[in-house]
Amino acid sequence: MTAVLVPLVVLLPLLGAATALILGRHRRAQMAVGIAVLAAVTVIAAVLLVAVDTTGPAVVYLGAWDAPWGITLVVDRLSAIMLVISAVMLLVVLVYSVGQGVADQHRETPVSIFHPSYLILSAGVFNAFIAGDLFNLYVGFEILLAASYVLLTLGGTGERIRSGVTYIITSLVSSLFFLSAIALIYGATGTANIAQLSVRLAELPQDVQLILHLLLLMAFGIKAAVFPLSFWLPDSYPTAPAPVTAVFAGLLTKVGVYAIIRTETVLFVESDVSTLLLVIGGLTMLIGILGALTQADIKRLLSFTLVSHIGYMIFGIGLSSVIGLTATIYYVVHHITVQTALFLTTGLIERFGGATSITRLAGLLKASPLLAVLFFIPAMNLGGIPPFSGFLGKAGLFLAGAQGTAADAPSGPDWLIWVVIAAGAATSLITLYALTRFWNMAFWRGREELEGYESVLLGSVLEAPEGATVTATRTTPVLMVVATASLVAVTVCLTVFAGPLFDLAGRAAEGLSDPSVYVSIVFPEGVR
Repeated sequence: MTAVLVPLVVLLPLLGAATALILGRHRRAQMAVGIAVLAAVTVIAAVLLVAVDTTGPAVVYLGAWDAPWGITLVVDRLSAIMLVISAVMLLVVLVYSVGQGVADQHRETPVSIFHPSYLILSAGVFNAFIAGDLFNLYVGFEILLAASYVLLTLGGTGERIRSGVTYIITSLVSSLFFLSAIALIYGATGTANIAQLSVRLAELPQDVQLILHLLLLMAFGIKAAVFPLSFWLPDSYPTAPAPVTAVFAGLLTKVGVYAIIRTETVLFVESDVSTLLLVIGGLTMLIGILGALTQADIKRLLSFTLVSHIGYMIFGIGLSSVIGLTATIYYVVHHITVQTALFLTTGLIERFGGATSITRLAGLLKASPLLAVLFFIPAMNLGGIPPFSGFLGKAGLFLAGAQGTAADAPSGPDWLIWVVIAAGAATSLITLYALTRFWNMAFWRGREELEGYESVLLGSVLEAPEGATVTATRTTPVLMVVATASLVAVTVCLTVFAGPLFDLAGRAAEGLSDPSVYVSIVFPEGVR
């Protein structure tokens, strides 16, 4: 029964996209199809998570072609966790976009284009998480990237087109690295099946392994936006519509992180680049957050914090330990939800206040206490304030680093681990400062303190410099607020249920610690 459900996480969104296209101009029907499909995938993903956690991983050989000849789909605990959190996030953002689209008459997210593209992007994300061979993983990346090109340039404004060009060129370079790596790996081993590669790559000379290893990391590093390959992200994400930015920021970079986890735990166990990962993780943290300090616009500020917090995940992977992977998996789930919630709240701020810059926002706490709370909770969470999940995740990563040095684990020099831990602590404090500064300026500061700028309030007026008044043209739909509040509630649940979630992440990490476990799942009778 479990095996039957696995392909549905990809097939349902693709069928939903086709249905949405067939429905044409029937907007309500298209919206209903999108929500129904993602709701169904969320339920299926939850069932798969329970099943693989209790009875073991699920493997599907499409077309009855056994591995490595056919397409293999694998769902272990890590895949199932990523499927669940991704499906929940995609569903919430879609509900948010429906509310925004109805209120704006679909000016920024035209239904005939947005919903099919959004479902295709979802199919690409889900396919990447369950791919059992490198080429199918590449196909998943290309599916989501093709859809993301459309979503990023919705509206066709000059700014979005320019940002889209940067994003497209960067993505094509990443895809070129990935495809080249697949070709070289296949040429060296005769297979692209991940489980089979786990055995055959270890038989190659160390220098060949290192070249192939670094080539894959280059491709996935661009997708994950690690330093110095993150230059494209702050200029690409902020220009898109709020729902698109939320999905991109919360999820797409984590697909790259997921691929790096698979690379380090299954493909290249014998090729140790932990020191390189630790250096990259520390630099990503610091460079990203220092960029955030110079931003007045909250969208760009959050884009830089997105880059910086990818560094925590790379640090956890670089520790090469079970506890490090446990904390990394938990932190990935935390960051997907918190970063998405912050971008959704930013969309509400833009509608409610008429701007996203601290030079033009003030008095929002008095005008909308609910909006202030919706921003404050995930902001404090991302900043690592106890007892939120951001603090728990960072504490888990720092503890993993400290235990790695005490146990003399093969995860880089002790002094380097402590330096990265210090960088992580500094990054957390600077994140807290940057977000608190924005909250203070936009919410706490009174409107009378603005110099030369005015703020738009919901249902009220814009006080122009010359005394004229302009009525606010956009309202904040209840559906958008409900969707944002729901995701903020999920971030709180990550704290309330941190114990069981850490236990689940720990079991996933245990399965990743021994690559032979993954191999035996796909080849129960041994690798041929």
